[in-house]
Amino acid sequence: MSRDTTTRTSRTGVAIGLLRLAGAVLLAVIAVIHGYLWQIGYDGIDVIGPAFLVQTVLGAGGALLLLAVPPRLVRWVAVLCAAFAAGSLAALLLSTTVGLFGFVETTTATLWWESFWVEVAAVVVLTALAVLAGRRTGR
Repeated sequence: MSRDTTTRTSRTGVAIGLLRLAGAVLLAVIAVIHGYLWQIGYDGIDVIGPAFLVQTVLGAGGALLLLAVPPRLVRWVAVLCAAFAAGSLAALLLSTTVGLFGFVETTTATLWWESFWVEVAAVVVLTALAVLAGRRTGR
């Protein structure tokens, strides 16, 4: 392996490590936001309340999994976590536009904008991680 290839591989490894950490933090923030909202009143909303609790558990679990998974599985975990974040973002946008399970949200709701931007960032970071990790493993 040439020095240039070794340097590029090393940089890719550092980038993957940073993206894993950033993705895990963003998933944890999604979990914290949903857990907080569940605690302050969303728990009493049919379907939405339990969904917020599930989002809390899945976000925390995804963050831990992303940090713990061996390098050969990072791509697939990143894809799953990106899909989770995209689904969360889609649910937020649906609930704000046409409603979701009879619940209509507004952009003035507690942590709406924070949720939006964290979920957008998570989709971007986790998708980039999946692509980069896939290139590194050659699959």
